[in-house]
Amino acid sequence: MSSNHIQADYILDCKGLACPMPIVKTKKVMKELKAGQVMEVQVTDKGSLADFQSWAQSTGHQFIGTFQNENVMHHYLRKGQPAEAEAEPILTSTISNEELQTKLAERGNLLLLDVREPAEFALKHIPGSKSIPLGELENRLGELKLNEEIAVICHAGARSQMACQLLAKNGATNVKSVLLGIAEWTGETEGSESI
Repeated sequence: MSSNHIQADYILDCKGLACPMPIVKTKKVMKELKAGQVMEVQVTDKGSLADFQSWAQSTGHQFIGTFQNENVMHHYLRKGQPAEAEAEPILTSTISNEELQTKLAERGNLLLLDVREPAEFALKHIPGSKSIPLGELENRLGELKLNEEIAVICHAGARSQMACQLLAKNGATNVKSVLLGIAEWTGETEGSESI
């Protein structure tokens, strides 16, 4: 997709920012746009493609596509009409890092689902966690037992909330987002960064 074919009404520079900041800034600007207007968001965070696709789907806005120029991704989003754009669901079910450490130590039936990108997971993850990137989650729901307790973790909490919303829409009954994500995790980790 060439950026020459898409006329953006607003360009948002999020280069150098990591999750969740590009989405946070996009939400703020999207509120100011008129329905039907297109925003270009310039991002260098490699995991942002899945973030923007999921966010647009969950809010009723349209993800048009992405054009990559060297290390900068240009994501294009169209603001949905009032009838299309739903209020973002508020996730009330969360778990703190301390609560998660306790549950993991108890060795119960808790599934810890890590929705970060594979490279992020390889660098650092919690032992026993299952890796399914957010962008692949909808197509890989069959790998999960949605009737069991699921704690979802990402880097700082934004992707895990989107994943929890997706899981709940698909029948998960006991799903929690890990507050502050792996960025604030003080327990045991594995991966190349942990060695």
